Amino acid sequence: MKKSILFLLVPFLLIACQVEVQKEDEAPLIGKHMLTLSSDIMKPEVLWSFGRLGDVQVSPDGGNILYGVSYYSIEQNRSNRELFVMKSDGSEKKQLTETPQNEFNAIWHPDGERIVYLSSASGEVQAWLMNADGSDKKQISEIEGGISGLVFSPDGSKVLYTKEIQVAKTTQDHHPDLQLTDGRIINDLMYRHWNTWEDGAYSHLFVADFDGSFAEGTDLMPDEPYDSPMKPFGGLEEVAWSPDSKTIAYTCKKMTGRDYTFSTDSDIYLYYLDSNETTNLTEGMPGYDRVPFFSPDGSKIYWHSMERAGYEADKERLFEMDLATAELNYLTPDFDYSPFGETWMDDGENLYFVCAVNSEHNIYKMNVQTMEITPVTQGMHDYHSVAIAGNRLIATRVDMTKPQEIYSVDPATGEATEISFENKHLLDQLTMPEVKKRWVTTVDKQQMLVWTIYPPHFDESKQYPAVMFATGGPQGVLGQFWSYRWNRSLMASFDYVVIAPARRGVSSHGQLWTDQVSKDNSGLAMQDLLAAADDIVAEPYVDADRLGAVGASFGGFSVNWLAGNHEGRFKAFISHCGIFNEELMYYTTEEMFFVHWEKGGAPWEKDNPVAMNSYAGSAHHFVENWDTPIMFMQGEHDYRIPYTQGMAGFNAAQM
Repeated sequence: MKKSILFLLVPFLLIACQVEVQKEDEAPLIGKHMLTLSSDIMKPEVLWSFGRLGDVQVSPDGGNILYGVSYYSIEQNRSNRELFVMKSDGSEKKQLTETPQNEFNAIWHPDGERIVYLSSASGEVQAWLMNADGSDKKQISEIEGGISGLVFSPDGSKVLYTKEIQVAKTTQDHHPDLQLTDGRIINDLMYRHWNTWEDGAYSHLFVADFDGSFAEGTDLMPDEPYDSPMKPFGGLEEVAWSPDSKTIAYTCKKMTGRDYTFSTDSDIYLYYLDSNETTNLTEGMPGYDRVPFFSPDGSKIYWHSMERAGYEADKERLFEMDLATAELNYLTPDFDYSPFGETWMDDGENLYFVCAVNSEHNIYKMNVQTMEITPVTQGMHDYHSVAIAGNRLIATRVDMTKPQEIYSVDPATGEATEISFENKHLLDQLTMPEVKKRWVTTVDKQQMLVWTIYPPHFDESKQYPAVMFATGGPQGVLGQFWSYRWNRSLMASFDYVVIAPARRGVSSHGQLWTDQVSKDNSGLAMQDLLAAADDIVAEPYVDADRLGAVGASFGGFSVNWLAGNHEGRFKAFISHCGIFNEELMYYTTEEMFFVHWEKGGAPWEKDNPVAMNSYAGSAHHFVENWDTPIMFMQGEHDYRIPYTQGMAGFNAAQM
């Protein structure tokens, strides 16, 4: 193996060396960055100056829009979130909060006159109430330990909130004489998840009466060692009130230990407030069942369901159940994509949702009786949410060259009008890259979409270096997303031609395309990346001697694998939190269902040809071919791909 120029970047070491930031209430208030730029080219400092808009809530009468914006300070190494309101046509914008406490989870009370939000102003996260104009702010909860989310019943008389509660014993409970120990007692899987260790605390749902404030409520899952919403990414979309305010639907995977880590079998439960009884609606459906919502009249319930047990990237099917008869109806058998963010029209027969199709997220309309689905919007962008405001739709949208803003959409034509303009003052000063589609023929004669991002002021008579962005997953949509970590416009703004291949495994190109990466991680997906690289260097404006590849997670695996199999194509690599040794990954990761499905079995199953073929493609088997500079970036709190993977790759390259 030839000597490589190598770097190991470990973010937690850098953070440990930083000067301690002042306390929130002593540091300067972080707000909107009103910058005058000296260049029309976006740099990292400009990227971090954008306001990050989100959590859009339309008032019950459709006349007002509530939303939050987070602002970041590089100097303080933290963010601050404020709340805003405007009319649904974008007029009369008003900032409602101006504090250092990060107000979030802001929602309308069903009366439409008041807003409830979460804040740590009291020292822990509690609920606060204010009028719709931001006046008369007051704390309305004093829940021990604080809360993490809340949602009102439709009649406004009750509030459902979430909080962490201690269910299992801690090390200190087992050993009262060791109160200062940080040791953990582990006797089963799954002892850590995503970026946290299992500590015996679980997210539970509570319901309480609301009369202008609320006190400790009733636990819907008393003493149960389960999370709802589910960790690590579940939110209040996994919970729903019935229209009559008498029933709560929630999502939960009621398993522990080894069973939990090998399963995706979450279920939809109904909790009846009158009797405090709970019913499992989806028992016997083996995949993920999640995101329940009721019909407007409360007679039916809907949810997303995955068919195959243990496969987290299966198609999300939309199911309907008649609550009187328990009759079940699969609504999307002929729609080969996964809807999300459903919202009802007034008639109760039609709903809107967002869905990714061919790497573009757009708004769709569905008639639940005829099961007819029609697109409302089209184009190179990613819609993130949709809500109804009178005869218009209110939606959030991004693309590769623009951060999230709020749009008013005509449901008849799909025409969208921006109404928030949170970042217009910066975008007007910038020349952003241009994004185009390329279609590349793969080794098996399929057509693969490759996003191509051209640098600002691109001149095709010149030659540019190029970088290939290898997406993670291995499943997931490679869309028009705007990222503050892997921002492809930022890459291109440094005078690179950037390509992002929607290789095998990328979602939204039909479930078959998605499935083709599983149990063959080093197969067609890697050949797709090589085909995209060969295609772009054939362009006269790309310098074939200055081609690099970057990627994170499965993208990091892709980079590690390419380093030993690229046959001189690439001149530099960056691997972020990437898998280096697939066998070690199986032994050290946390969600076993993921790696067991992807590999097709365990490393010791020598008579399992599918699994053995998977492990044979592990990147560490090709280290002897490494001859190209490579940088490894790794975070110590990545428990899906433990940091030892990055250390192993770095050490192997050094040796």
